[in-house]
Amino acid sequence: MKILFTKTIDATLLSKELGSDMSAECIEVIRTEPIKTAAFDLKNYSLIFTSVNGVISFFNNQFKPNEDFTAKNYNKIYCVGEKTKRELRKHGFGTFKVLKNAETLSRFIIGNCQHEQFLHFCGNLAIDVLDKDLPLQNISYKKITVYKTEELYPSVPEKYHAAVFFSPSGVRSFAKLNSLEGMKIFSIGETTSGELRKHTTEEIFTSEENNLASIFELIKKEL
Repeated sequence: MKILFTKTIDATLLSKELGSDMSAECIEVIRTEPIKTAAFDLKNYSLIFTSVNGVISFFNNQFKPNEDFTAKNYNKIYCVGEKTKRELRKHGFGTFKVLKNAETLSRFIIGNCQHEQFLHFCGNLAIDVLDKDLPLQNISYKKITVYKTEELYPSVPEKYHAAVFFSPSGVRSFAKLNSLEGMKIFSIGETTSGELRKHTTEEIFTSEENNLASIFELIKKEL
């Protein structure tokens, strides 16, 4: 059985998780590049991160959050996903709230954080849930683009029994020149599954958590 991963996964991990019954291949469908942005004062702002790349580019641009909870103008940090949280920890910062996707973060902010001002450090193709929902509730929200995602549109002539997708931009990149029909389709989280539904009527198997462990568990269960 042949399975395609739409990003590079460590070969040792693939072998360990999938065993000898499955042949796994990886192809990059998107490329990310940091954007140089002049750092500015973050005073009075709450910060949102929805990706690891957003965190890396934020610190590469020398932004300095204030996480001293006793200070009047400290920065609350909200993030999506455990990987994003772990990347913040690498830089010495904790999180005020971690949600599993942008939709649940949006609902939490609308329900609990009406009077905060938000800066979202993200890529140029970041999902538009937050900038659709929050301004409608008169919540101050601004995107700061700190990295660029390029969709590579590879042509993949080989046939696979299954394919695994990790982001909406990855789905769009693959689907432009390749069919999703006739494969088992695995998706890391509901946001990516939503994009997949625009391109196929095949059943989509969505991992419960936005991480590799959850997607491997799902693949082993379904295949």
